[in-house]
Amino acid sequence: MTAAVRHYLIVMASYWGFTLVDGALRMVVLLHFFKLGYSPFTLAFLFLLYEFAGIVANLAGGWLAVRFGIPRMLMAGQALQIAGLVMLSALDPGWSAAGSVAWVVAAQGIAGLAKDFTKTASKSAIKATAAEGAGQLFHWVAWFTGSKNAMKGVGFFVGGLLLDLVGFNPALWLMAIMIAAILVAGLLLPRPLGKAKASKSMRELFAKSRGVNLLAAARIFLFGARDVWFVVALPVFLYAAGWRFVEVGGFLAAWTIAYGGIQAIAPRLVARSADGLSREVPNARLWAGLLVAVPLAVAVLLQRPGLWHPDFVVAVGLAMFALPFAVNSSLHSYLILAYAGSEKAAEDVGFYYAANATGRLLGILLCGALYQVGGMTACLLGSAGMLLACWAITFLLPTRAAGAASTA
Repeated sequence: MTAAVRHYLIVMASYWGFTLVDGALRMVVLLHFFKLGYSPFTLAFLFLLYEFAGIVANLAGGWLAVRFGIPRMLMAGQALQIAGLVMLSALDPGWSAAGSVAWVVAAQGIAGLAKDFTKTASKSAIKATAAEGAGQLFHWVAWFTGSKNAMKGVGFFVGGLLLDLVGFNPALWLMAIMIAAILVAGLLLPRPLGKAKASKSMRELFAKSRGVNLLAAARIFLFGARDVWFVVALPVFLYAAGWRFVEVGGFLAAWTIAYGGIQAIAPRLVARSADGLSREVPNARLWAGLLVAVPLAVAVLLQRPGLWHPDFVVAVGLAMFALPFAVNSSLHSYLILAYAGSEKAAEDVGFYYAANATGRLLGILLCGALYQVGGMTACLLGSAGMLLACWAITFLLPTRAAGAASTA
């Protein structure tokens, strides 16, 4: 086994464990506080600082990873996650509603920093190790991203199960112990991995290539379109329809695992090119166009509740959403590394995933408001609108390396 493969496997295993806990935490927080009577808008508010912190963490994490190395950023993210879990477990039921919300939002902010420090470091490690990977970048990215999302799906199920079996605080303590156990894996990575000459100014940090800037814009709308109905509206909708915690968590887990599996095999579904862009970018346009139709179709079917149960329509619609969304996500995850510069790949990846977090933040903001006003149908229409914007942007993406490298 080469050093590159060994480092790749270490990073992936470490990120697997972290992602499982992150998925479980989201389900535990969402379902616990919905059971306590929090409105959909308040539930969305609980995750706002989590997503905003992700924007900051991705930008800072990319710069810090270049300056101090990827292994240190992995360990920093894991340490922050432990701190967030411990803080959340200290929530006192006797506090006022406002005090409880503020405490949870702050703890979620720490968890948001943790997640995106870890994600940026992990994705950047692929670029750093794939230099020795004999042209396997797309396959490595697809497998890494797909397996990560499958593990997140397992986390959704574990979160619902833990909430049913042991309750809120014991679930948080168990997750903190697991993160502490995997933190030591980072010690096996070489300290200089990913280090380079970092940007010296904010202007230099944000002066990305045209390809990176456009792909970041498309990513905002792609992930906003998912989270505008997936993060808050879907679990609340299913629970309100009579599903149990473990059933909601199990369904979201099955979907996310299937979605991750599709991401992992995405290279088999996409025509490849020798230059890595001329066929891949048109495929991104094709799959984005297909994705637009899904939330529109589900929204139309929800207007005819006499034909099918609404929760059945939404569940089937989400299953149909998985294929084009997973291929789009995998293509984007590949393209950012194809567009990224080799010396400061961590900064480019951090900038791109800051856009990813911006999309999630926008989606969650809209999700709480739209669900409160118009239910699931309003969320689905919001998703379709964002996907149209994503699709339009893909027609501007460069299909040649020269165009991708030019400054926007």
